[in-house]
Amino acid sequence: MDPVSQGVVGAAASQLVSSRREKVEAAGIGFLAGLAADIDVIFRSSVDPLLFLEYHRHFTHALVFIPVGALFCAWAYMGLQRLFKRNSDRSLGFKRVYLFSFAGYATHALLDACTTYGTQLFLPFSNTRVAWNNVSVVDPLFTIPLAVLVIFAIIKRSDRMAKMAVIYAISYLLLGIFQQHRAVDAATELAESRGHIPQKLGLKPSFANLLVWKSVYQYQSLYYVDAVRVGLSAKIYEGVSTEVLSVIDQFPWLGEDFQQAQDIERFRWFSNDHLGVDPLNPNRIVDVRYSLIPNRLDGMWGIVLDPQAGTSSHVEFDTSRPEGEALRNQTNQLWSMILGR
Repeated sequence: MDPVSQGVVGAAASQLVSSRREKVEAAGIGFLAGLAADIDVIFRSSVDPLLFLEYHRHFTHALVFIPVGALFCAWAYMGLQRLFKRNSDRSLGFKRVYLFSFAGYATHALLDACTTYGTQLFLPFSNTRVAWNNVSVVDPLFTIPLAVLVIFAIIKRSDRMAKMAVIYAISYLLLGIFQQHRAVDAATELAESRGHIPQKLGLKPSFANLLVWKSVYQYQSLYYVDAVRVGLSAKIYEGVSTEVLSVIDQFPWLGEDFQQAQDIERFRWFSNDHLGVDPLNPNRIVDVRYSLIPNRLDGMWGIVLDPQAGTSSHVEFDTSRPEGEALRNQTNQLWSMILGR
């Protein structure tokens, strides 16, 4: 999720295992430890534009790495404590610092796995990207109330408020699972009404809410992209369809030994095999799961192929996000869907 959410959840977890006297320091340690796994963003290459996709949510997010990641966080905190000469009778010992670091660090990968992006929880045994799809990467209704509860827990040094924060976070994520099941049922009915039996069907929450969900299902050689609103009842916003990527048919000039062909397969793994060609650019392959308006095919990111490039050339990775008037218009459209209009 977004960094603020990660830090706040880490702070809430660390407060659960702290005493009243330790609440403030534990929250700070947990907040920073909750962010620490994202240090993997440093793995980038000026030559290989897809390297960061492979290494984000990689080994620093693996469950087996949690004790090690927490250890690095604890060492870093103790080092800062010595640097600023904060040694006193009231200073936390290494065991307590490690406990708070562990609590904060352990939340990061699990929270990331609740989103759609995909998190490699089971490295080094499997590189499967786990995505439970029950919360948006950014959701103010998750983060803001949680942050308020955590702040009150710190100010009042309250175990009760810290428990309430954790209960709220878990309850919201469970609500996301409940809403997802409702959305899946509605999307399945929509597919059946079209005479389709989906080969695969995925639902993800649209930006910053649990009411409107993006539905993507494959039937034969097409992806069907729709939006499903699950309030008191289900409402469908029918969308568009696009061809499932076929490299042989759509890029016949691309040989198997080309680096660009290998990059397509890397991008396929990243997108959980949800690739289509951008209707506005025949050389751009997009991840069809992501768009601001959930029933549209506006690939927020993709890879661009170059027919003139050599066999060793990489693809170009690009992002396409609306700006200015286009962003305002799309935000208004999404808001209208959330309101059920």
